[in-house]
Amino acid sequence: MALWARDLERVCRFYVEHLGAEAGGLYVNEAKGFRSRFLSWDDGARMEVMHRADLAPAREGAAGWAHVALSVGSETAVDEAAARLGRAGVEVVDGPRRTGDGYYEC
Repeated sequence: MALWARDLERVCRFYVEHLGAEAGGLYVNEAKGFRSRFLSWDDGARMEVMHRADLAPAREGAAGWAHVALSVGSETAVDEAAARLGRAGVEVVDGPRRTGDGYYEC
């Protein structure tokens, strides 16, 4: 899962202090004005909390849930899933690609 947040550190503190998450290191992409942290729980669940410089407080709908990620097991499986979805008429918006923080996604 991923969540857009206007105040990245405040949201991360909430999940750490109140819901038992462990916060990973800060990822920064200066070129895109993007920052994120991954939160993880003992059972293996993970959530990315993301912030982008253009998420102004007055912008309606700017913060909130961004995506849900599912592991399919390998880069090959990601490629195959993207091809299968494309053939089925599903718009593949981005990828497959390697993200700046090391994930292979589509």
